[in-house]
Amino acid sequence: MSQPDMTHKRKLRVLIADDVQETRRNTRLMLATIDDVEVVAIASNGVQAVQMAKEYHPDIVLLDINMPEMDGLTAYREINKIYPDIGCIIISAEKDTIALRTAISIGVQEYLIKPFTVDELETAVAHVHDHVEQVQKKLAQTAQLQKQREAYLAQLATEYSKNRRTDDQAMDVFEQLAENPNCEPRWLQTLAMIYVVRQKWGKLKALAEKIEQKNK
Repeated sequence: MSQPDMTHKRKLRVLIADDVQETRRNTRLMLATIDDVEVVAIASNGVQAVQMAKEYHPDIVLLDINMPEMDGLTAYREINKIYPDIGCIIISAEKDTIALRTAISIGVQEYLIKPFTVDELETAVAHVHDHVEQVQKKLAQTAQLQKQREAYLAQLATEYSKNRRTDDQAMDVFEQLAENPNCEPRWLQTLAMIYVVRQKWGKLKALAEKIEQKNK
C-alpha cells in the first residue's frame, strides 16, 4: 500500500473515540498500517475524548458521532474551543445529511461512513494532516506577530513612563498592554496612575477589579 507523504519531525498523534470496542480495535489496527501515525489515546465516549484531548493534545481526533454521555460533534466543539489546531474525522454508521452539514459547519474536515476501508481512512488522515499543518502554521505566525506587537508596545510604555506621559496616546498604549492576561504589574500600576490623573474613575474601578481577579 502506498503511504501518504507525511514529512513530519514527529509522528502524527491520533485519538480514537468510539463506544463500540470492536470499532476502536479495528480503527487502531488500520492506523497502525499508516506510516508516521501513532494512536496516543482511546476513549469510549465523548466526555473521555475531551478529557484525553486535554491530556494528550493529539493532532487528529477520530470521533464516532453517536456516543453515550457526549456525542462526537459536541465533543469536537469542546476540543476545538481549547485546541483550534486539532483536526477531526467524524465516524458514523449511516450517512446523515443533517449531521454532515453540522459537522462541516463546526469545522470537521472528514466524515467516514462505517464500515470504511484502510484506504479511505488513510486518505482522510492525509487530508486532515494537511489541514492541521496549515492551521498550526497560521497560529505560529499569529503568535509571532503578537509577540512583536507586545515588544513594540512595551518599548513605547517604557519611554512614556520615563517621560510621565498621561495623554491619550500613552493611555491607549497601556490599555493595549493591559489586555494581555500576563501583563506586567508595573504597566497596570502606571495605567491606574494615568486614570487617577485624568479622573477616569469608571476605568480605574474596572482595572482594580481586573487586578483583584488576577491576584486571586
